[in-house]
Parts: sequence; structure tokens; C-alpha cells
Amino acid sequence: MNVIDQKLALEKLSIGLPIVFQTDTLPAIGCLPKFSEMIYKIKKRDIKKPLILMGAENFKFDEFVHESALDDFKFISSCYWPGPLTIIIPISEKRKTFSSTSNNTLGLRIPNSKMAKLFLKESGPLLTSSANLSGIPTATSVKEISINLPDVNILGPIPWEKCSGKASTIISWVNYGKWKIIREGEVSIQGIK
Repeated sequence: MNVIDQKLALEKLSIGLPIVFQTDTLPAIGCLPKFSEMIYKIKKRDIKKPLILMGAENFKFDEFVHESALDDFKFISSCYWPGPLTIIIPISEKRKTFSSTSNNTLGLRIPNSKMAKLFLKESGPLLTSSANLSGIPTATSVKEISINLPDVNILGPIPWEKCSGKASTIISWVNYGKWKIIREGEVSIQGIK
């Protein structure tokens, strides 16, 4: 089990190594955006499956959001963040390098977890995914994660605070005032189909 403190975790991130950390829903594996290929490699994840950009409360996601969706994004994020909601939005022209999808969208999230918020505040935004090998259920304990991802460092201290064990809800912006639910998860969003 490779449990490390935040200082060492930040050093590992800076040289391209991903870190597993606790969120309010499920544990995440994250890396600096310029090293995103590492998550695909470690998880054996299909490169066509996008990653989520996760940040702390102090990080401003507005510059990532295309102007056509900005008002809707500001409203929905102010209602549900920090929390278990992932918002997929069209990405702004200047941030298109962050998108790994052909439709130029990006998933954004601010988790409501003390550990995640402190870590993300120091690291800056990280591209993330669930802490598991693709195709197998997400591990919820440090022990399971260390078995499934033995070469990945895990942010301590442990034991972690309890998480919900249920994935975040994912919604996608359709057009002005309209959202679509992609995945039902931890939070229920009223008025969205």
C-alpha cells in the first residue's frame, strides 16, 4: 500500500504520476491535465472515454465554459457545488485542448470532501476518473484500491472520511435553459429529464 502525504503527492503529480484520493462520492484517480495519458494507461481505459476536470471551490471554471452555456452553468453550479454533480458543458475556444471528445465538451466537478478540497486547492485542477481498472467495479477502500492499482500512490491520512459509495450525477448542457441527465447518481436534480 503506497499511502503518502499531501506534500509528496504534489511532488508526484508534478512529475506526471497520478494520485488516488477520496471524494464525497467514490475515490478518484487524478493527474495534472498535461499528463492525462497516464490515467488511460494505468486504468486500461478507452481513450475515447473522457475524463472529468475536478477543482476546488477557489478554482474558477468559467473560463472553460463556452459563452453560450455560461449563464446556465453559473446557475446550476451555484445550486449544487460543492457536491456530487458532474456538469458536462461545451468548452470555450481557448480551453479546447482540455477536451478529449469529438464534440468539444468537458465534464467539470467540485467535490464536497474535506480531503479532496484541500488537495485540489494546492494541486490546481486535475483530470480525474474513478479509482479502478476499466470494466471492474470502483473500489471504495484503500485496501481494495491498493490491490487493483498497486503502482499508484494513495493520498493519506487513512482511514479516509466516509464517502457515499455512489457515483456523482452527470448532467449535460443541451441548449439555453435545457439540461439532460446522463447518469442518475448521488444527487437528484429537479426539473431535468
